Amino acid sequence: VQLVESGGGLVQPGGSLRLSCAVSGIDFGVYVMAWHRQSPGKQRELVASVGRSEVLYYQDAVKGRFTISRDNAKNTVYLQMNDLKPEDSAVYYCKVPMIAHSWGQGTQVIVSS
Repeated sequence: VQLVESGGGLVQPGGSLRLSCAVSGIDFGVYVMAWHRQSPGKQRELVASVGRSEVLYYQDAVKGRFTISRDNAKNTVYLQMNDLKPEDSAVYYCKVPMIAHSWGQGTQVIVSS
């Protein structure tokens, strides 16, 4: 499986970003997909996950601000991030939870004024 994240960058507090993760090498539509993030000095944490057609989980800190979605025709999972806060700064990774070691290279998000 290959996962390629994109869409990160530098944004001011209150701003928005949309992350994308293009997936290849698997039957994308049958797998749960997830977004994780890791800040310096912290463990990688689950941010959100989506089933075949339904959202499964949001971390409490992002509820109401982040939206996970997927386009099975494009083999892509998205993370729309609104009202970003400095504490959202991290490297964001997409993951296929059921497949070991299925991490992309990550995309960095920096929220700073």
